[in-house]
Amino acid sequence: MPAPKSDFLRILTERGYIHQCSDLDGLDALAARRDVVAYIGFDCTAPSLHVGSLIQIMLLYWAQRTGQKVIVLMGGGTTRVGDPSGRDEARRILPIEQIEANKQSIRTVFDKFLAIDSGPAGAIMVDNTEWLAPLNYIDFLRDVGRHFSVNRMLSMDSVRLRLEREQELSFIEFNYMLLQAYDYVELARRHGCNLQMGGSDQWGNIVLGVDLGRRMGAHQLYALTTPLLTTSSGAKMGKTAAGAVWLNEDQLAAYDYWQFWRNTEDGDVGRFLKLFTTLPLTEIDRLAALAGADINEAKKTLATEATALLHGRQKAEAAAETARATFEQGALAAGLPTVEIPDGEIAAGLGVLSAFVRAGLVRTNSEARRQIQGGGLRVNDAAVTDEKARLTRGDVTAEGVIKLSLGRKRHVLLRPV
Repeated sequence: MPAPKSDFLRILTERGYIHQCSDLDGLDALAARRDVVAYIGFDCTAPSLHVGSLIQIMLLYWAQRTGQKVIVLMGGGTTRVGDPSGRDEARRILPIEQIEANKQSIRTVFDKFLAIDSGPAGAIMVDNTEWLAPLNYIDFLRDVGRHFSVNRMLSMDSVRLRLEREQELSFIEFNYMLLQAYDYVELARRHGCNLQMGGSDQWGNIVLGVDLGRRMGAHQLYALTTPLLTTSSGAKMGKTAAGAVWLNEDQLAAYDYWQFWRNTEDGDVGRFLKLFTTLPLTEIDRLAALAGADINEAKKTLATEATALLHGRQKAEAAAETARATFEQGALAAGLPTVEIPDGEIAAGLGVLSAFVRAGLVRTNSEARRQIQGGGLRVNDAAVTDEKARLTRGDVTAEGVIKLSLGRKRHVLLRPV
């Protein structure tokens, strides 16, 4: 394909967002006229999205920045079913009240990246419960289900891989792809939507929606997916020893989010700068060319710019300064994440394994033991060598805290209260 004519596809191409597209030329012509109405769906399975969803949010960000219309679809309805993509087991069915609470929590992240409901160019946020909840099942099977081939559905990765691994696939999960396809058609009818975007694992489901639109008389629909995101070492993006990297600040402090990006592998810095910051490509090329110890400056820039997009420039720069004071000056920086512990527990002696679990630096006592054996845990910058050690008031510093460290880059302050 020649260089895209539209700013939208040019930016997505230059920054490495595009994996597959049903019709690049047709979509480019639409985008050049600023006639794209693009959507991505987000199920409400937890109170926060994690960093694995960030590449999709950035797609919506660039769509709006280049003059396209954007729809954020909250999956209040589909969350009741569960998407089987990439899973060996069924998702837990959540109470409706929990789904609603998760939805309200998740939507706060989009305010950081998108201008929502701000006139003709504003993004809109809708919930597929609006049309899925009132569905009459018999009518749905007659009007929508008849367009789906079971043979084709069984060939979809989300189904085929589960069956190949002899893992149970519930009938309700099997219906998920029908509902996702129907979402696309409903958004086309209600809002003129003509582009669904998503991760590469969603390609089959999105194409089913394009096909359903054709069969049900919708206008021309398009599909676009992003590449599967892994690190240079092959690890899945966004997974850490401490668990998921959440986007909501009440789930993960801005400082820990900054540290996640600071710990990027050398080989990923240039790619992640393109995907997760809005820096000009010329500046990204300069940073990506740094080598040796200088690559750390590029990592700090990545961390600060990515954190600024989510948490604001002030918190990003505060996180950078906290890291500088902690690592370069050896100071006990006040900006480190802090966990309050009842003073009585410290007075009685808090087991060091439990302390690191409570601080969120490890998930289990067993993991803490392994870290101790490898020399990875420190209390007030002194290595922990005894897994039976206890933290007492004698460990409380003059600042009134106990500093716990996992490796050189992750720190949490315990504050007796």
